Amino acid sequence: MRILVVEDDSAIAASLVRGLKSHGYEVELETSGDGAAARDPASFDVGVVDLGLPGRSGLELLELWRGRTTAPLLVLTAQSALEARLDAFALGAADFIPKPFFIEELVARIEARTGKTRVDPKQVVEFDGVRVELLNRRVAVDGHPVELTGAELNVLAYLLERPGRAVPRFELTERVLREDTTDSRTVDSHVARVRKKLGHAGAAIKTVWGVGYSFRP
Repeated sequence: MRILVVEDDSAIAASLVRGLKSHGYEVELETSGDGAAARDPASFDVGVVDLGLPGRSGLELLELWRGRTTAPLLVLTAQSALEARLDAFALGAADFIPKPFFIEELVARIEARTGKTRVDPKQVVEFDGVRVELLNRRVAVDGHPVELTGAELNVLAYLLERPGRAVPRFELTERVLREDTTDSRTVDSHVARVRKKLGHAGAAIKTVWGVGYSFRP
């Protein structure tokens, strides 16, 4: 889903772009009303628009785009007066969200207005031809299912959910395998089998000498 964000405050704009991308959306940014006005409203699926913009205001954008797109237009603004809300809704706004806001709430409102539920990127991890569906507990390499044992999948999932972090062997032993032991050979055996079953992509699981393992695709 492609989202156009129209926001002139650089800090808020950066937070919006980063937050929406982290939830799996394609995001494009315009920092002025005039820049947004030059965009084809058919080129995005959702608009998130501030009201106080340089050049054309957010209300002028809503009026300009009215009737030219079926994309829901969400107003995100510090203007919380009733008059501003009524004006926005009269011009076709699908929702009105006052600042400050939580990105999770914005995502929920986008989903409610589009009728689409995003796929949480943490539920699906893809790298080097490997697709791991963490919630469904499915693994495929180059489109072919790969059978992992429960313990192997748990170790793999724990590493995938912590990309770039060096995970100590004792942490995998205690929190994933639930074993009360200082013997790390069991973890090493599980990791070795996971690497083998993933083929060339198994190289993404790096050994951190003296510590444990890290997922670094």
